[in-house]
Amino acid sequence: MRILGFSKKWDKLDSEILFTTFRFPRKDKDWQVEEIVKIVYKPRSKEREVLGIARIVRKEIKDLNKQFSYYTGGYSTPNTPDTITPNEAEDDGFTGMHGGGDTEKMRQFFIDTYGYSKCKEAINKITLYWIERV
Repeated sequence: MRILGFSKKWDKLDSEILFTTFRFPRKDKDWQVEEIVKIVYKPRSKEREVLGIARIVRKEIKDLNKQFSYYTGGYSTPNTPDTITPNEAEDDGFTGMHGGGDTEKMRQFFIDTYGYSKCKEAINKITLYWIERV
């Protein structure tokens, strides 16, 4: 069983059933639907804490570089299935000043964490189902 680690205790981890996370594809073995993983807070730290066991129920490819467009008429770029929506950003813990999801704040978090070059790559939106909570 592989470990899916988190460096922050996001509110989404308190979800009763489903939660999502965004991860870049792994070069050795990417995450797979139906894979069972151990959810761990700070996996490489003395503060390591096992939060539970979860199953990956869905994996979708998303593009961090596509900007969500609220206005879909005229010459604006259309939203496509790989565009991260404000609802997805909010579910992942990125909220704006006035509530709702903030996709730009989410994108900036990934740039600050992984660097601009890495953020040009596609990212997996992984939906997990809690099997057991510790």
